[in-house]
Amino acid sequence: MYKAVKKLALTIIPKDFLVKNELFFRSLFAQRFKGKDHLCNICENSLKKFIILDDGDQLCPFCGSRPRTRRLFQILNSEEILKGNVLHFSPSRSLYRLLSKDQNIQYTSTDYEDEFIADHKYDITNIDCPDAHFDLIICYHILEHIEKDQKAMQELHRVLKPGGICLVQTPFMGRNGIYEDASITSNEGRLEAFGQEDHVRVYSVAGLKDRLQDNLFTHVQHKEYAEDPYKGFAAETVLFLRKNKL
Repeated sequence: MYKAVKKLALTIIPKDFLVKNELFFRSLFAQRFKGKDHLCNICENSLKKFIILDDGDQLCPFCGSRPRTRRLFQILNSEEILKGNVLHFSPSRSLYRLLSKDQNIQYTSTDYEDEFIADHKYDITNIDCPDAHFDLIICYHILEHIEKDQKAMQELHRVLKPGGICLVQTPFMGRNGIYEDASITSNEGRLEAFGQEDHVRVYSVAGLKDRLQDNLFTHVQHKEYAEDPYKGFAAETVLFLRKNKL
Protein backbone atom coordinates (compact mmCIF):
# COMPACT_ATOMS: atom_id res chain seq x y z
CA MET A 1 0.00 0.00 0.00
CA TYR A 2 2.71 2.49 1.04
CA LYS A 3 4.83 1.66 -2.00
CA ALA A 4 1.89 2.17 -4.35
CA VAL A 5 0.91 5.50 -2.76
CA LYS A 6 4.52 6.74 -2.92
CA LYS A 7 4.80 5.77 -6.59
CA LEU A 8 1.54 7.54 -7.40
CA ALA A 9 2.61 10.68 -5.53
CA LEU A 10 5.92 10.81 -7.40
CA THR A 11 4.03 10.43 -10.68
CA ILE A 12 1.54 13.27 -10.22
CA ILE A 13 3.37 15.70 -7.89
CA PRO A 14 6.65 17.48 -8.77
CA LYS A 15 9.45 16.01 -6.67
CA ASP A 16 10.69 19.36 -5.30
CA PHE A 17 7.18 20.28 -4.15
CA LEU A 18 6.68 16.82 -2.66
CA VAL A 19 9.93 17.00 -0.67
CA LYS A 20 9.21 20.54 0.52
CA ASN A 21 5.79 19.49 1.80
CA GLU A 22 6.70 15.94 2.77
CA LEU A 23 5.43 16.08 6.34
CA PHE A 24 2.04 17.40 5.24
CA PHE A 25 1.54 14.64 2.68
CA ARG A 26 2.80 12.01 5.13
CA SER A 27 0.37 13.23 7.79
CA LEU A 28 -2.57 12.66 5.43
CA PHE A 29 -1.51 9.08 4.75
CA ALA A 30 -0.35 8.29 8.30
CA GLN A 31 -3.60 8.92 10.19
CA ARG A 32 -4.58 5.26 9.80
CA PHE A 33 -1.40 4.25 11.64
CA LYS A 34 -2.16 6.14 14.85
CA GLY A 35 -2.25 3.93 17.93
CA LYS A 36 -0.52 3.08 21.20
CA ASP A 37 1.60 0.03 20.38
CA HIS A 38 4.71 1.84 19.12
CA LEU A 39 6.48 5.19 19.42
CA CYS A 40 8.67 7.07 16.97
CA ASN A 41 11.27 9.01 18.96
CA ILE A 42 12.00 11.30 15.99
CA CYS A 43 8.54 12.82 15.49
CA GLU A 44 7.11 11.57 18.82
CA ASN A 45 4.01 10.10 17.20
CA SER A 46 2.37 7.04 18.77
CA LEU A 47 1.58 4.29 16.29
CA LYS A 48 -0.34 1.06 16.08
CA LYS A 49 2.35 -0.19 13.69
CA PHE A 50 5.29 0.85 11.56
CA ILE A 51 5.32 0.36 7.79
CA ILE A 52 7.34 -2.72 6.86
CA LEU A 53 9.47 -2.03 3.77
CA ASP A 54 10.69 -4.58 1.24
CA ASP A 55 14.08 -4.78 2.98
CA GLY A 56 12.42 -5.43 6.34
CA ASP A 57 13.04 -1.95 7.75
CA GLN A 58 10.29 -0.40 9.88
CA LEU A 59 9.38 3.03 8.51
CA CYS A 60 7.57 5.69 10.51
CA PRO A 61 4.60 6.80 8.38
CA PHE A 62 4.64 10.31 9.87
CA CYS A 63 8.28 11.34 9.44
CA GLY A 64 9.77 8.61 7.24
CA SER A 65 12.45 7.60 9.75
CA ARG A 66 14.07 4.17 9.59
CA PRO A 67 15.37 2.12 12.54
CA ARG A 68 18.99 3.24 12.26
CA THR A 69 17.93 6.90 12.18
CA ARG A 70 15.78 6.53 15.29
CA ARG A 71 18.59 4.64 17.04
CA LEU A 72 21.10 7.32 16.05
CA PHE A 73 18.88 10.04 17.50
CA GLN A 74 18.60 8.07 20.73
CA ILE A 75 22.38 7.65 20.91
CA LEU A 76 23.00 11.35 20.30
CA ASN A 77 20.78 12.20 23.25
CA SER A 78 21.54 9.37 25.67
CA GLU A 79 25.31 9.73 25.22
CA GLU A 80 25.02 13.54 25.47
CA ILE A 81 27.39 14.05 22.51
CA LEU A 82 25.24 16.36 20.42
CA LYS A 83 27.12 19.60 21.01
CA GLY A 84 29.38 22.15 19.34
CA ASN A 85 30.27 21.87 15.65
CA VAL A 86 28.60 18.83 14.07
CA LEU A 87 29.40 17.33 10.65
CA HIS A 88 26.77 14.94 9.29
CA PHE A 89 27.32 12.91 6.12
CA SER A 90 24.23 12.12 3.98
CA PRO A 91 21.63 12.77 6.69
CA SER A 92 18.15 11.30 6.49
CA ARG A 93 15.50 13.96 5.92
CA SER A 94 13.79 13.16 9.23
CA LEU A 95 16.95 13.82 11.24
CA TYR A 96 18.11 16.73 9.07
CA ARG A 97 14.85 18.52 9.84
CA LEU A 98 15.54 18.28 13.57
CA LEU A 99 19.27 18.94 13.69
CA SER A 100 19.34 21.79 11.17
CA LYS A 101 16.95 23.72 13.45
CA ASP A 102 18.77 22.93 16.70
CA GLN A 103 20.01 26.28 18.04
CA ASN A 104 22.35 24.55 20.51
CA ILE A 105 24.69 23.20 17.83
CA GLN A 106 26.43 24.41 14.68
CA TYR A 107 25.17 21.85 12.20
CA THR A 108 26.94 21.12 8.90
CA SER A 109 25.36 18.60 6.53
CA THR A 110 26.99 17.23 3.40
CA ASP A 111 26.13 14.82 0.60
CA TYR A 112 28.53 14.26 -2.29
CA GLU A 113 26.10 12.56 -4.67
CA ASP A 114 23.12 14.93 -4.19
CA GLU A 115 20.97 12.02 -3.04
CA PHE A 116 20.13 13.55 0.34
CA ILE A 117 19.17 17.02 1.52
CA ALA A 118 22.39 18.73 2.57
CA ASP A 119 24.01 22.15 2.65
CA HIS A 120 27.44 21.14 1.35
CA LYS A 121 29.02 18.69 -1.07
CA TYR A 122 32.24 17.63 0.63
CA ASP A 123 34.46 14.87 -0.73
CA ILE A 124 35.09 12.70 2.32
CA THR A 125 38.60 11.94 1.03
CA ASN A 126 39.38 15.66 0.86
CA ILE A 127 37.08 17.52 3.27
CA ASP A 128 37.11 21.26 2.63
CA CYS A 129 37.24 22.22 6.32
CA PRO A 130 40.03 23.30 8.69
CA ASP A 131 41.93 20.90 10.91
CA ALA A 132 40.35 20.07 14.29
CA HIS A 133 37.09 21.81 13.43
CA PHE A 134 34.29 19.43 14.52
CA ASP A 135 33.26 18.20 17.96
CA LEU A 136 31.09 15.44 16.50
CA ILE A 137 31.07 13.68 13.12
CA ILE A 138 28.26 11.35 12.03
CA CYS A 139 29.43 8.97 9.31
CA TYR A 140 26.66 6.40 8.87
CA HIS A 141 26.68 4.03 5.88
CA ILE A 142 29.33 6.00 4.01
CA LEU A 143 32.67 4.17 4.12
CA GLU A 144 31.39 1.06 2.32
CA HIS A 145 30.82 3.33 -0.72
CA ILE A 146 34.28 4.92 -0.73
CA GLU A 147 37.06 3.36 -2.82
CA LYS A 148 39.81 5.20 -0.90
CA ASP A 149 38.36 4.52 2.51
CA GLN A 150 41.68 4.85 4.33
CA LYS A 151 42.11 8.37 2.98
CA ALA A 152 38.57 9.11 4.18
CA MET A 153 39.44 7.83 7.67
CA GLN A 154 42.51 10.09 7.78
CA GLU A 155 40.37 13.07 6.76
CA LEU A 156 37.80 12.31 9.44
CA HIS A 157 40.58 12.26 11.98
CA ARG A 158 42.05 15.51 10.64
CA VAL A 159 38.86 17.58 10.89
CA LEU A 160 37.82 16.14 14.27
CA LYS A 161 38.78 18.16 17.33
CA PRO A 162 40.97 16.57 20.02
CA GLY A 163 38.50 15.04 22.46
CA GLY A 164 35.87 14.85 19.71
CA ILE A 165 33.78 11.83 18.71
CA CYS A 166 33.05 10.30 15.33
CA LEU A 167 30.16 7.83 15.03
CA VAL A 168 30.60 5.23 12.29
CA GLN A 169 28.28 2.53 11.07
CA THR A 170 28.29 0.31 7.99
CA PRO A 171 26.66 -3.00 7.10
CA PHE A 172 28.70 -5.69 8.87
CA MET A 173 29.30 -9.28 7.83
CA GLY A 174 31.51 -11.98 9.26
CA ARG A 175 33.64 -11.98 12.37
CA ASN A 176 36.99 -10.84 11.01
CA GLY A 177 38.58 -9.08 8.09
CA ILE A 178 37.36 -6.99 5.18
CA TYR A 179 36.22 -8.30 1.82
CA GLU A 180 37.06 -6.00 -1.10
CA ASP A 181 38.11 -6.44 -4.71
CA ALA A 182 38.93 -3.38 -6.80
CA SER A 183 38.49 -5.35 -10.02
CA ILE A 184 34.75 -5.65 -9.36
CA THR A 185 33.31 -2.47 -10.89
CA SER A 186 29.95 -3.39 -12.44
CA ASN A 187 26.67 -2.87 -10.62
CA GLU A 188 25.84 -6.54 -11.01
CA GLY A 189 29.23 -7.65 -9.69
CA ARG A 190 29.10 -5.33 -6.71
CA LEU A 191 25.58 -6.40 -5.86
CA GLU A 192 26.64 -10.04 -5.83
CA ALA A 193 29.93 -9.47 -4.00
CA PHE A 194 29.09 -6.70 -1.55
CA GLY A 195 25.30 -6.76 -1.26
CA GLN A 196 24.54 -3.46 -3.03
CA GLU A 197 25.32 -1.98 -6.43
CA ASP A 198 27.20 1.02 -5.04
CA HIS A 199 29.15 -0.75 -2.31
CA VAL A 200 32.85 -1.48 -2.82
CA ARG A 201 33.55 -3.68 0.21
CA VAL A 202 32.07 -5.47 3.21
CA TYR A 203 33.55 -4.89 6.66
CA SER A 204 33.44 -7.04 9.74
CA VAL A 205 33.34 -5.11 12.99
CA ALA A 206 36.86 -6.28 13.85
CA GLY A 207 38.12 -5.51 10.34
CA LEU A 208 36.77 -1.98 10.37
CA LYS A 209 38.15 -1.31 13.85
CA ASP A 210 41.59 -2.51 12.77
CA ARG A 211 41.58 -0.31 9.66
CA LEU A 212 40.46 2.74 11.62
CA GLN A 213 43.21 2.16 14.17
CA ASP A 214 45.73 1.83 11.34
CA ASN A 215 44.59 5.25 10.13
CA LEU A 216 45.16 7.41 13.21
CA PHE A 217 42.11 6.56 15.36
CA THR A 218 43.83 4.96 18.33
CA HIS A 219 40.65 4.74 20.41
CA VAL A 220 37.85 2.81 18.68
CA GLN A 221 35.02 1.28 20.70
CA HIS A 222 32.04 -0.62 19.37
CA LYS A 223 28.71 -0.80 21.17
CA GLU A 224 25.98 -3.36 20.62
CA TYR A 225 22.37 -2.21 20.84
CA ALA A 226 19.47 -4.60 21.29
CA GLU A 227 16.25 -4.68 19.32
CA ASP A 228 13.39 -2.59 20.70
CA PRO A 229 10.08 -3.41 18.97
CA TYR A 230 8.20 -0.62 20.75
CA LYS A 231 10.40 2.08 19.21
CA GLY A 232 11.12 0.18 16.02
CA PHE A 233 14.84 -0.25 16.73
CA ALA A 234 16.73 -3.12 15.13
CA ALA A 235 19.73 -4.77 16.76
CA GLU A 236 22.74 -2.71 15.68
CA THR A 237 26.46 -2.18 16.12
CA VAL A 238 27.85 1.36 16.22
CA LEU A 239 31.51 2.38 16.37
CA PHE A 240 32.60 5.30 18.56
CA LEU A 241 35.87 6.87 17.41
CA ARG A 242 37.56 9.27 19.80
CA LYS A 243 40.42 11.58 18.98
CA ASN A 244 42.89 11.88 21.82
CA LYS A 245 43.25 15.26 23.47
CA LEU A 246 46.57 17.00 22.96
